[in-house]
Amino acid sequence: MTNTSQEHAQSGYASVNGLELYYEIHGSGEPLVLLHGGLGVGSMFGDVLTSLSQSQQVIAVDLQAHGRTADIDRPLRYEHMADDIAALIQHLGFTKTNVMGYSLGGGVALRTAIQHPELVKKLVLISAPFKQSGWFPEVVAGMAQVNASGVEFMRETPMYQSYMSVAPKPENFPTLLDKVGVMMSEEYDWSAEVAALTMPVLLVYGDADSISPAHAAQFFELLGGGKRDADWNGSGMSNSRLAILPATTHYTVFLSPALVPIVTPFLDAPLPQAA
Repeated sequence: MTNTSQEHAQSGYASVNGLELYYEIHGSGEPLVLLHGGLGVGSMFGDVLTSLSQSQQVIAVDLQAHGRTADIDRPLRYEHMADDIAALIQHLGFTKTNVMGYSLGGGVALRTAIQHPELVKKLVLISAPFKQSGWFPEVVAGMAQVNASGVEFMRETPMYQSYMSVAPKPENFPTLLDKVGVMMSEEYDWSAEVAALTMPVLLVYGDADSISPAHAAQFFELLGGGKRDADWNGSGMSNSRLAILPATTHYTVFLSPALVPIVTPFLDAPLPQAA
């Protein structure tokens, strides 16, 4: 592993599954793998990343074809990228890590927990559904329109500018749009696999998200939450948690000042005793 100093962070590339997967390590403490949203980069969390790194060892990753991780001849799939994250965890020598992802990165984080539960200690999902229909219909329709023809529209966005500033082949941005569009157009429903998860999960959404509060509640119920009164001593409480942030959208939730005070206590809490 080759690490270099970059703004008080270590950075490197892990050779996994044919990729040279870029990552940065910020802070020290319990490891937390942090996964960005579609068309984003690991650093997109801004002050949230900085705050998390005060108490966690945050490993911010650039997923396949995003940021500093060059694309390969492989479709973008949640399942493939989850295998990449599992391989990265092992590459870094961790037995288990906490994993946190936003939007597309939340889907990758969820698949990592489903496909490699032995590697995931706790899971934090920010504004991510467990099935495609969890997105509002107009959002699904918009996702189906994502393709290379949208390059001109994207030029003034932070996502385009971030990509252009760090990508090894900036000319591949249209290909990224095509691949992301195909990926987001595919139907999926992971409800049965979600219900089988045993690690603690924290779900976080905005109250004006691209995903309805009803879907968030359904997700929470699949994880065993919200099914009964917790009783005066909390004995009926599940191991998972649900947070709905007020006055927050899908496009602001990952930068919300309310996020870290919710995530950090969840990560710091002792693991529940095995039954």
